[in-house]
Amino acid sequence: MKLVNKHIDKHGTGHVTLRPEDDEDMWHLYNLIQEGDSVRAPAIRRVQKISSTGSVDSSRLKLNLTIKVTRIEFSSAARGASSDDTPGESPDSAAGQQPTTAALQLTGPVVVENQHVRLGAFHTLDIEVQRDVRIEKFEGWDSVASARVQEAIIPGKGAEVAAVVCGEGTAAFCLLSQHMTLVTHRLSVPIPRKAGSSSQHEKGLSKFYGTLFDSFIRHVPYANVGLKAIVLASPGWVRDSVYDYIVQEASRRGDKILQKALKDKVVRVHISSPHVHSLVEVLKSPEIVSQLKETKFAREGIVLDKFFKMLGVDEMRAWYGPDHVVLAADRSAIGTLLISDDLFRASNPVTRKKYVALVEAVQQKGGEVVIFSSMHESGQQLNQLTGIAAILTFPLDVEVVEAEEKQAAEAEQTQDSEATDPDG
Repeated sequence: MKLVNKHIDKHGTGHVTLRPEDDEDMWHLYNLIQEGDSVRAPAIRRVQKISSTGSVDSSRLKLNLTIKVTRIEFSSAARGASSDDTPGESPDSAAGQQPTTAALQLTGPVVVENQHVRLGAFHTLDIEVQRDVRIEKFEGWDSVASARVQEAIIPGKGAEVAAVVCGEGTAAFCLLSQHMTLVTHRLSVPIPRKAGSSSQHEKGLSKFYGTLFDSFIRHVPYANVGLKAIVLASPGWVRDSVYDYIVQEASRRGDKILQKALKDKVVRVHISSPHVHSLVEVLKSPEIVSQLKETKFAREGIVLDKFFKMLGVDEMRAWYGPDHVVLAADRSAIGTLLISDDLFRASNPVTRKKYVALVEAVQQKGGEVVIFSSMHESGQQLNQLTGIAAILTFPLDVEVVEAEEKQAAEAEQTQDSEATDPDG
């Protein structure tokens, strides 16, 4: 993401102009823009002109329109694919397909006068890469939104890990960046059972390995310097057979760059099922934790795993749910706050302010805050757990704390009634 212009005063009022450059930048914008914000971006609008003779001339003009956002839609095949991953046949498994492209659409009434579009007319802006987007926030720029901008404009982003999740005759190719898991390609090659015909089985395996190798060349950016690891994951020993085939084929073709990448970057990891959601297991595996510990998505997986382990060992130090986590924060008990970016996209500004205040309170008291991306598997797991959880620095009994809160509320209510009715 490129920062084109920024003007925000000390009260959080102002605007930011950003230029998205890839899918991940679209995800950042989706998390930055809320209902009620004013957004200015390029648009294509059909304009009709009626001549003096009564004939109608229709044309499409490129305009810069400013709308007040009433609806936000983000779409990416990666999101759906990463949560329901029973690999099926891919119509272009041999020919390959283009990487997933995220789409962001903003709808709302036009709020800045334009000679071609009347004020109040509804329009949908299709946000595009390399096109400037000017954002002025209705509720002002809070600390979470400002931090998101700063994170988005850090140079050198991009896919840090490529993963090939394999089954017997199936494979899903994924690219993991700081905030997204993109499923760029799937393939499914039928392999006859060995018991039926050994030669047919071997022929099926050969076709599978050959198709997978061709897809690997197209969909894994192994020559990219920024790529930290290439993960081959599978149940059983499929990953080892796949790795051996790729090594042999790279040697046969004399591809020195691929040979070096296979030697330096490939990590083979066992997973329980050949589905993309098993990437959570991959990110927790000892084989790659040391390699990827500095990446955001690996950190998310490690923290979530730590929470679940704490929940099993000492549930008084593992709380989840908005009400309980807020209670823990009020008692300065939170050591690590786990919170999904979904919660900051609340349509109600009051709800967003609540979570922003919670984040700031935990940080001010020395706690760690990990904001999970719901485009990663760990973020989706956290969303299933209400989207918010906390690892406490000391044990607290939920029932005791709730009883104390109830007593405090009753005492306050009694004081209020005595103050309003002193003779009662």
